[in-house]
Amino acid sequence: MADGVNVNRLEPAEIQQLHTVLEHLTPLIDARKADGTVNRLTWDELYGPLAEEEQAFLDAFRAVKAEALGSTSHYFGELEVQPDLVPVEPQQIVKDGAPEPLPLQYLPRPVHDAYLAMTEAMVKDLGKRLLVESGYRSPAYQLYLFMFYLPKHGSSVRETNRFVALPGYSEHGNPQQQAIDFINEAGINGEDHPEEFEALPEYAWLTANASRFGFHLSYPRGNPHHTSFEPWHWHYEARTQ
Repeated sequence: MADGVNVNRLEPAEIQQLHTVLEHLTPLIDARKADGTVNRLTWDELYGPLAEEEQAFLDAFRAVKAEALGSTSHYFGELEVQPDLVPVEPQQIVKDGAPEPLPLQYLPRPVHDAYLAMTEAMVKDLGKRLLVESGYRSPAYQLYLFMFYLPKHGSSVRETNRFVALPGYSEHGNPQQQAIDFINEAGINGEDHPEEFEALPEYAWLTANASRFGFHLSYPRGNPHHTSFEPWHWHYEARTQ
């Protein structure tokens, strides 16, 4: 046990509690996805539909520290006030010849400007672009995602943390090192098969050019953070003159 949660695998009672919490949060999450604001979810909104016992269950996850999971991930903190966010223009992928819109995403203004400049250069060089599948995510939404993906990883907090960061540890919620998860126009994001994204000409272009625009690969192969290789996950660092 660590901080009240079994990090190796949730106990049966914890698994049942997790299912109950996710069930109670589903209407809220669905509504916020529908209006395009789920990535800006606040703590008050996340806790609102839950009973006191369920709120305490969320607190137990927020109390888990990365070092208890064998991770060296840096703690960025949980922002009290959201940054100045800019919506990314409507995006769509084309799969099997049919257009499919992507959910609305937000980026801090400087990151948005850098992304647009990089996209313009990529289109000029390749005639292709990468879209933003995930940009800014509030710590509250990050916690929901962590809990949502727990069953996929054997209800193990330790294993899930290799793929989804705990709130406060995710670059998606850190405007000073804002992450973008890219997806190409054909819908390839590498989530289940990283080698598919790694093989894209868009990825080769990123590795050669992204740093000129302030973007850097966060989790290369063999990274020291005990995080899986994520060729789609890049973060922004403001360039200094």
